[in-house]
Amino acid sequence: MNDLTSLRELFRHMEWADAVVWTAVLAHAEAAEHAALRDRLHHLHHVQRAFLQVWRGQYTRTPPANFSDGAALLNWAREYYREVEEYLGNLNEQDLNQPQAVPWSRMVESRLGRKAEALSLDETLLQVVMHSTYHRGQVNMQLRELGGEPPLTDFIVWLWLGKPQPDWP
Repeated sequence: MNDLTSLRELFRHMEWADAVVWTAVLAHAEAAEHAALRDRLHHLHHVQRAFLQVWRGQYTRTPPANFSDGAALLNWAREYYREVEEYLGNLNEQDLNQPQAVPWSRMVESRLGRKAEALSLDETLLQVVMHSTYHRGQVNMQLRELGGEPPLTDFIVWLWLGKPQPDWP
């Protein structure tokens, strides 16, 4: 499997896992209304979109969108995947090595205590997948604390299931 194929697979898994988590959250009444859990989901999807804007050369620093309810946030998350699928479909292997500036890296440099190293497109694509996995884990932990049943979202589970398409609620 080449790098671009692997990255596309990881994004397919990411969408499936996001859909599985959303289904579990919405199936539990308290979780569906839990502000901190919804804020975590919002952050996860906001970062996904911010990187897509960066990759397209369209990033402008704007405050995160506000959503009146979970359904609006869910629809916003679903729309992202149509957009990112189109973006990934237009990439080729040579694109992956291109430098990729991340506008908020300067903000993080003070926390790092040093200048941030240069990144490539493939590294930022992988960052989105890993960042999303991290926050899905936090959502699952909150879901369990609220008495819900966190779903299995591991990549290997997706493989064992035959790489199913996402089943969004």
